[in-house]
Amino acid sequence: MTEASAPQTRDVDDDRTVARPQHVGLALFALALGGFAIGTTEYVTMGLLPQIADGVQISIPAAGHVVSAYALGVVIGAPLIATLAARAPRRAQLVGLMVAFAAANIASALAGSYGTLMVARFLSGLPHGAYFGIGSVVAASLVAPHRRTWAVSMMLAGLTVANIIGVPLLTVLGQHLGWQYPYVFVGLISLLCVGAVLAWVPRQPADEHASAAKELKALTRVQVWLALGIGTVGFGGMFATFSYITPTMTELAGFAESTVPLILVVYGIGMTIGATVAGRVAQFGILRGIFGSLVCISILLAVFGDLAHGKVTAVIGVFLLGFLPTILVPMLQTRLMDVAHEGQSLAAALNHSTLNAANALGAWLGSVVLDRGMGYEWPSRFGALLAVGGLFITAVSAALQRRTPA
Repeated sequence: MTEASAPQTRDVDDDRTVARPQHVGLALFALALGGFAIGTTEYVTMGLLPQIADGVQISIPAAGHVVSAYALGVVIGAPLIATLAARAPRRAQLVGLMVAFAAANIASALAGSYGTLMVARFLSGLPHGAYFGIGSVVAASLVAPHRRTWAVSMMLAGLTVANIIGVPLLTVLGQHLGWQYPYVFVGLISLLCVGAVLAWVPRQPADEHASAAKELKALTRVQVWLALGIGTVGFGGMFATFSYITPTMTELAGFAESTVPLILVVYGIGMTIGATVAGRVAQFGILRGIFGSLVCISILLAVFGDLAHGKVTAVIGVFLLGFLPTILVPMLQTRLMDVAHEGQSLAAALNHSTLNAANALGAWLGSVVLDRGMGYEWPSRFGALLAVGGLFITAVSAALQRRTPA
């Protein structure tokens, strides 16, 4: 069925007529390809820190700043692109974002120095949050209203699959052929995504009522900033730990470096299971679910350094490190959209901006701890303090909500 003859319906958010393709599954697969590429490049760097450090002649803690550079790009790019491109056709936005993403990843592979690599990773991060924000809106528009949550979860499935398949396989590739090759592969997958989006995702007209001012109005709301604070501070502890997962597993648990990809599979499985139970946790209330998740994350991070001294307990800890924070992600997404009101597109992008602010904060904290001569047990212990900070912000948000009339 061509785009011109595809069924027409109303988008429930902006009351615009959009085309629904006959093969919704192919359209969602096209969107998920982008999520696969993004998830792979974001996490494979953490598994290749020793190789990157050797390649550009820096220490492993300094290589952690490469993770922070990418995360900073997401933090800046997500709200900036979502706001400036509010009135552009959505399919065109997706294509442009993935072309830019492919180019930046290939530039990462070609980087010959630490400074050049930092710039390339920053540029790679710019399209990340905007792609997921716009892609979620597009995915929801392809199906009937009662299937919107399912469609968005299918689009985001690419990110989960990346942590089960893409990250472990490309970590092996990077260990044997060189840290540059995974970035080349991500660039190629991104270009494949561009072709799939053009082939299977229908054109959607620009939103004539959208504007940067309407999107930015969300940032005038205190609860939006509190939700962003929960994600940034609460998640920072997880990234302080996971950013240095390879040396933690090899030096503390005693695993061979060749085993690290299998450990990353365990992390991906934890993420997948966490995503499946998040909806059930949210049934107890979004803020209650967020608070309870952060309590569990705080406890895990506090004991993770001790768990890492045994192979069995280390694997259990890695599984929980994927499982518990992933439960938190969709609840934070929902919370942001609930309190953003007019700025729905910006809110969808800001969730990923928040998580990568946490990524940057956590990787930086871990590097500070390690530079002071502490062992790999300590990034997670300091990370537990960040999770406790997230609990405090959640409590403030809940107290403010009780005092504010509906």
